[in-house]
Amino acid sequence: MSGNPPSVQAPAPDALELAALLCSRVCHDLISPVGAIVNGLEVLDDSSKQEDRDFALDLIRKSARTASARLQFCRLAFGAAGSAGAQIDLGDAQNMARGHLEDEKTKLAWNLPRVLLAKNRVKLLLNMLIIAQQTIPRGGTLTVEPVGEGEHLSFRVVAAGLNARMPQNIVEMLSGSHAGPVESHGVQPYYTRLLAQSCGLDVTLAPEGETMVVGAI
Repeated sequence: MSGNPPSVQAPAPDALELAALLCSRVCHDLISPVGAIVNGLEVLDDSSKQEDRDFALDLIRKSARTASARLQFCRLAFGAAGSAGAQIDLGDAQNMARGHLEDEKTKLAWNLPRVLLAKNRVKLLLNMLIIAQQTIPRGGTLTVEPVGEGEHLSFRVVAAGLNARMPQNIVEMLSGSHAGPVESHGVQPYYTRLLAQSCGLDVTLAPEGETMVVGAI
């Protein structure tokens, strides 16, 4: 019989490689605002014109706020965020999500109760939001809805925006069916699947009408 040979699934990254891939992801998120701060400082050094200095100071302020918001978000989404077994306030998670994800194009509708929840469940939620944001590259609304209640509370994130789309390879990363090695651009959905598994959940991405829905059940 003819046909394509079955795909061979690459081995999962070990702990050191996974840590390196996540560090690369965080650095990628910070390069842009930190680079803008450097550019602003160079303008201050090179120009004595007041309009140039005003522009540079405004750029530095905005970029510093962006870098700070991304650092706080990444610390919770990817970092240790407390000791093993720690709980995190969903209100704090909301503030970090708004600081990182909201801008003139993208808004966040947060319909979750303010409760303490296991650390990995909160980390899972923040990573689900990152995936949902990627489905609306032209902006829109990310709506976070509860699934269940109490310590077993889970989430559903609905992304609504113009030309919402399914990003390449994310579904395969979330399901564990990807055939190639995990690389820096794919480590975030891979890590999201690991977080879901640690909570006894499966995370999915699927279209629902004109929206994209990231769910964990």
